[in-house]
Amino acid sequence: MKKLKVFISSVQNEFAKERAELASYFRQDPLLGTFFEPFIFEEVPANTHSPGKVYLAEVKESDIYVGLFGNAYGYEDERGVSPTEREYDQAKVEHIPRWIFIKEMVGADRHPKELALIRKIEQDVSRKKFSTIDSLKKEVYRSAILFLKQTGKIESRDFDDSLHPTASIETLDKAKIREFIILAKGKRNFPLKETASIEQVLKHLRMTREGKLVNSALLAFAPDPQLFFPSATIKCANFHGIQVQKPIPDYREFGGTVFEVADEAVNFVLSKISLSTGTREKSNQVETIYEIPRAVIAEGIINAVAHRDYNSKGSIQVAVFKNRVEISNPGTLPPELDISDLKEPHSSYPHNPLLAGCMFLTGEIERFGTGTLEMYNLIKERGLKPPLISLDEGFKLTIWRPSAETVHDTIHDTIHETVHDASSAFTEIAELTHRLVLVIQGEMSRTQLMEILELKNRSHFSISYLEPALKEELIEMTLPEKSKSKNQKYRLTSKGLVLKANLEDKNK
Repeated sequence: MKKLKVFISSVQNEFAKERAELASYFRQDPLLGTFFEPFIFEEVPANTHSPGKVYLAEVKESDIYVGLFGNAYGYEDERGVSPTEREYDQAKVEHIPRWIFIKEMVGADRHPKELALIRKIEQDVSRKKFSTIDSLKKEVYRSAILFLKQTGKIESRDFDDSLHPTASIETLDKAKIREFIILAKGKRNFPLKETASIEQVLKHLRMTREGKLVNSALLAFAPDPQLFFPSATIKCANFHGIQVQKPIPDYREFGGTVFEVADEAVNFVLSKISLSTGTREKSNQVETIYEIPRAVIAEGIINAVAHRDYNSKGSIQVAVFKNRVEISNPGTLPPELDISDLKEPHSSYPHNPLLAGCMFLTGEIERFGTGTLEMYNLIKERGLKPPLISLDEGFKLTIWRPSAETVHDTIHDTIHETVHDASSAFTEIAELTHRLVLVIQGEMSRTQLMEILELKNRSHFSISYLEPALKEELIEMTLPEKSKSKNQKYRLTSKGLVLKANLEDKNK
């Protein structure tokens, strides 16, 4: 078996010890030594070729690029570019997997060009920090094992395809599985009927093996998946300003299946961002548009749910600020992709393929590999600032609100913003009942109202919008004696009509 060549790149003088230790580690570790052969320039015999040509030729012939970055930028050629930067650029051109390790610097300023290089790199690939040789070896080992698993060189199973040691089919919620069948049949022509047994459905979804459940079955269909995976939640927070600071006006942690937590988080964000109610120039129905398209918010959150690292003890976090929405998850890009690839059509490499498959069947994921591209396109069409992706610690997506003017320092992960009044007609309507009042025209059904407000969860709509509006006597039922009738509709009361008129005057 031919070994994979690992090119170790850095400023040689700064990382002389680390380079030698890494080369030795690759050769002496029983597993790494089986698959990898390191290359460091110090071991190359003297020859007549210029060092620069040797560097780049070796990069081209390598299978893995390992980059160590610290304080120094190193020797600069006639164009002011260091060999280390040229090596990285060559690896990128050759589409070689790049494992990047940044040394934590305490009390030392990085060379400006080294800082700029790190900024450039982190716009392409994820990076890990290290402080000692031992911590560097640990991170390199993790990257190597992940690469071997993903390329099929060692046998492994993804988290969502791993058997759970104790759970049984009786653990699952039959009603949730039936609901899934109905939705998947309507969205993707799911081949099984509602009368199919749970065993048949799980077998079709590849969620059982050897008579036992795999983890994805619990995340998708257990009554309370957090009993098995406590961190499989989404923590949502709303902040008045542009920084994380107390008091926090609203904080929620949502549990449930992967479908439920994603839906709850989307609803949370929609309830915090502004919306435009348009006019009735073209029709009698008021048009409702959120300042950030719902599809953009949903894509960011669903992507986090489908691709997060469920082995991590961290949860997905969603934060709504005055000028942005941040969606963070304990995961990263697969080695096959760079951040720049997300802006173009690309193949899909889900961290949790079984979960991603389920979410595709229900329509949560439209088409594999196109979701982020559509997100970029929707943002561009709306005239919003391009989203920012950071791979510093996990995967963080920043979606800018219309009011944002930003300067982003990705190294220190600090954001310096000014917020100005948006020129659009988006208005803040914090009271959800007021949003409902504003969109009602005549008599309307629950389904019509949910479609206008772009809400999909009936329970959430009832609890957060419908029931409070009824209690406040802003709306009333057309069939009050038949509250659960399929013909039930809702209309404004006299109190609701006065409120609507006031809201419309205020928003003119």
